[in-house]
Amino acid sequence: MSWRVNLTTFTGLRMMSENDYVVIMAGGGGTRLWPLSRQTKPKQMLRLLGDRSFFQIAVDRLDGLVPPERILVVTTADQADQLREQTPEIPSENFILEPMPRGTASVVGLAAVALQKRCADAGMIVLTADHVISNVARFHQLLQAGMEVARKDFLVTLGVKPVYPATGYGYIQQGVLVWQRQEIQAYRAIKFKEKPDLETATSFLLTGDHSWNSGMFLWRVTRILDEFKLQMPDLFSVLMKIEQDWGTQNQDDTLQQIWPTIQPQTIDFGIMEKAEQVAVIPVEDLGWNDVGSWQSVFEILPTNENGNIFLAKQGVEINAGGNLVVTENERQLVVLIGVDDLVVVDTPDALLICRKDDAQMVRIAVNQLRQNGHLEYL
Repeated sequence: MSWRVNLTTFTGLRMMSENDYVVIMAGGGGTRLWPLSRQTKPKQMLRLLGDRSFFQIAVDRLDGLVPPERILVVTTADQADQLREQTPEIPSENFILEPMPRGTASVVGLAAVALQKRCADAGMIVLTADHVISNVARFHQLLQAGMEVARKDFLVTLGVKPVYPATGYGYIQQGVLVWQRQEIQAYRAIKFKEKPDLETATSFLLTGDHSWNSGMFLWRVTRILDEFKLQMPDLFSVLMKIEQDWGTQNQDDTLQQIWPTIQPQTIDFGIMEKAEQVAVIPVEDLGWNDVGSWQSVFEILPTNENGNIFLAKQGVEINAGGNLVVTENERQLVVLIGVDDLVVVDTPDALLICRKDDAQMVRIAVNQLRQNGHLEYL
């Protein structure tokens, strides 16, 4: 099964303005889909959906929206070569390398600095490298609408209308309507809430005025830099020092020297939660999934007649249902007898077996490995 997108099947799509750019954040480490994802092979490099990685699919769905020359990728040096090989259509100089992870706030800030050097009036669309979006036509419409709202000096985020009380997502509460075109509405964002408990998530679902935070943002580059100056002055000061040498022979030295001084922070907590002029565009037909755990794989891949998913060459199932089996050994035969709702992931040096409902706890196991010094498994 291939998820490479052919946009000729869609109608009503148009290119973004020549001043609009896409920034793909692609520097995350491998934890939530461990042991298949590792620090050297994070989630965005996995090929769970066919012959294209999550990162390649993220680039594919920009076809017809922006040309590759206006796609920037922020990643780490140890991942850059693999990502470049996967997407040769993106110019090599469009890969921006952060010396070490310092959170999404610094990623956005660094990309904004680099982008402002290219185009002083740039529009900036911030996307992730590891999400699934099945309705590409709708995705394009939302980004076009979002940039219209962003040109009115809003910081814009795309929200996903919740279909169940998820505790693994952040939520955004929407207020008054601030913009509308046909069936797409933008509302003033009132409050951000990170990963609530089940009772709170259930109440959000019932009120109908909350969206899942998709982690996709749109704004004018000058607008977000002004917000950094207001909300995160220490980071803004660092960014201005980087900007001074950006594009010169001192660029890399300055970045290496100053980047470790940045305090890690997310763009959500550092900027979005405290900014006043924030808009959310909720949508319910995007086909969005951030594949945040092995359990979420059941939402993006078809199951067989028994509700099982075999990402393996050979499998036998007897009185077994609702299981996920993943193995990197193409010759390995996997037999399931009398078991239900299990996740089994087999790699050459690690084996994960857990109940589907406990898949979120993989992160805890990874943290224990790190604390115990078993870095070779990360």
